[in-house]
Amino acid sequence: MKKVLGVSLGSSTRDSKVKVELLGEEIEIERRGTDGSVSKMMEIYQEFDGKVDAFALGGTDLYLYSGPSGKRYTIKESARIISVIKKTPVVDGTGIKYILEKGVIDYVQKNTDISFAGKKALVLITVDRFGLAEGLLEAGCQMTFGDLIFCLNVPIPIHSLRALSIWAKLLIPILANLPIKYLYPTGKDQESSNQKYSRFFVDADIIAGDYLAINRYMPPNMKGKIVITNTVTLQNVEDLKQRGARYLITTTPQFQGRSFGTNVYEATLLAISGKKPEELKPQDYLELAKKSGFKPRIERLN
Repeated sequence: MKKVLGVSLGSSTRDSKVKVELLGEEIEIERRGTDGSVSKMMEIYQEFDGKVDAFALGGTDLYLYSGPSGKRYTIKESARIISVIKKTPVVDGTGIKYILEKGVIDYVQKNTDISFAGKKALVLITVDRFGLAEGLLEAGCQMTFGDLIFCLNVPIPIHSLRALSIWAKLLIPILANLPIKYLYPTGKDQESSNQKYSRFFVDADIIAGDYLAINRYMPPNMKGKIVITNTVTLQNVEDLKQRGARYLITTTPQFQGRSFGTNVYEATLLAISGKKPEELKPQDYLELAKKSGFKPRIERLN
């Protein structure tokens, strides 16, 4: 049996373990949260190094990009975390996120009656989700990128990828050197609610991005909205339903009711391949996903 372990700076209340069969391989997929503890995360990696087939880095990214084809910057603290890993390959989701998320938008348009054209879309944080942003833009959405709002607490919406790329080139070299806690909500901060910028949700028809960020900032009333995300639990789905959201679309597959993050999904595909991360390109991951029967989760909630 192949084993995949995702270790996250996020809350341990979201921990999960499932066993699935993909491409004839039985795989145990586990996610462990460390409630914001960097040291605990490093301890888990050290404990299981060489004992699992692939690690996933969660609650942070290893890299940030200044644009769809822009320069790659390494997040300093993330690199320090994975420096303790000597044997098991580790991935953070960036190897598959761009091509997978952009492809999901295309899949929804071709295989459902959901229309994106003309709708207002809010992508909360775009610098690690350019594929999702490009897909929605090409589908005819009126875009709002919330990076300054939800990353830097600056209430300035951005409406073009060109403008976002300019901001990214200026800020990412600085952000990559900050502690992770200033870049992403970690631990119990992920579970807290902040209604300060709920007006940006109210104005949008489509809410897209990491679910933990969506959960933190979304208003009580999400009536009629399309939510495009991942990393959702059964409780999260029920919460969205109670708030009135119309559709839930996840960009990673559902395993026993749980949609894991792209980091865990990439690690799963890596384990199946039996190869090293540097031996696989995004297109290779996509081919593996297709062979395993990947389809995005599309669920009508209301």
